[in-house]
Amino acid sequence: MLKEYIAVTPKAVIVIVHGAFEHGGRYQALAEKFQADGYSVVVGDLPGQGDEKGRRGHIRSFRQYIETIEGWVTYAQDTDLPVFLLGHSMGGLAVIRTLQEMKLPVRGVILSSPALGIKNGAGKPLEAVSKVLDRVSPTMRVAYPYNPEIVTRNERVWEMDRKDDKILDQVSVRWYKEFQRAIKKAHVQEMSNLPLLLMQAGDDKMVKIKDTKRWFNNQDMTEKAYKEWPGLYHEIFNEPENEKVYRYTLNFLESHR
Repeated sequence: MLKEYIAVTPKAVIVIVHGAFEHGGRYQALAEKFQADGYSVVVGDLPGQGDEKGRRGHIRSFRQYIETIEGWVTYAQDTDLPVFLLGHSMGGLAVIRTLQEMKLPVRGVILSSPALGIKNGAGKPLEAVSKVLDRVSPTMRVAYPYNPEIVTRNERVWEMDRKDDKILDQVSVRWYKEFQRAIKKAHVQEMSNLPLLLMQAGDDKMVKIKDTKRWFNNQDMTEKAYKEWPGLYHEIFNEPENEKVYRYTLNFLESHR
């Protein structure tokens, strides 16, 4: 189910795509800030996450994410306003893959610590077993303990996340392998030529900054900007310095709407 935050006199619509293990509800505070500054927001839950129907922590194919995002953008288009895509972490990867597979009528793209290379993945033994399980038992789920202290330094968010029963602590083997395959494809296919703002946490414990930079440097775009936030953890919009991040994002929106 999509959640909408409608601005009184909207300038544009922002479609927010959340990351792995989480859900769209975690973006309420950010959505309300955009709303107060004249930007309507559309945010939902990706398949297998949050309140979406189906097996939790499982997808058959990454294509499900692509089709979901396409549907969200189509819905946002009904407003006849400029549409922007904002994707965080795996949501950033999903936005990239969507815009590699299809051309969507969006005005610009904002990526927040996109998952283009993952730290602390499965070890070699589990990696080898996962290749077999992906074929014979793709819905088998493995534990992935969620630790809010490595995604943000914001203690208020830690407290909220520890009470949040919508955050996943298990994912399927197929989800993991599809995630890996999507990362590989993101690095070899070209994305639509759209104004791009990529913001990367400077002290990211979740994604590999060198892979983010490699992807960014390989993009042949008319307009692109890379901003690294020194000392910030993965969830830059939740960090104690989030107001600076928000203002930087708002400047990009204002100059492209």
